[in-house]
Amino acid sequence: MEFKLNELTGNNDVAVISHAVWTVDPDAKVNVDVSTMAVEIDSWLMPEEFLVAFEEAGYDVRIMRG
Repeated sequence: MEFKLNELTGNNDVAVISHAVWTVDPDAKVNVDVSTMAVEIDSWLMPEEFLVAFEEAGYDVRIMRG
């Protein structure tokens, strides 16, 4: 699944986003591309289950691919 970030905070974004994803699925594989502001997650969960984690971490995202 892929998410598009609306903006980055600049405060160690990759680590913060990865941690937020792992709070939902500790086994998820996370790839954050700061240049395109895209986050790819390999998980068995539904994309919607990660939206709250992104929001709580301070990121506004939209689902690009489920």
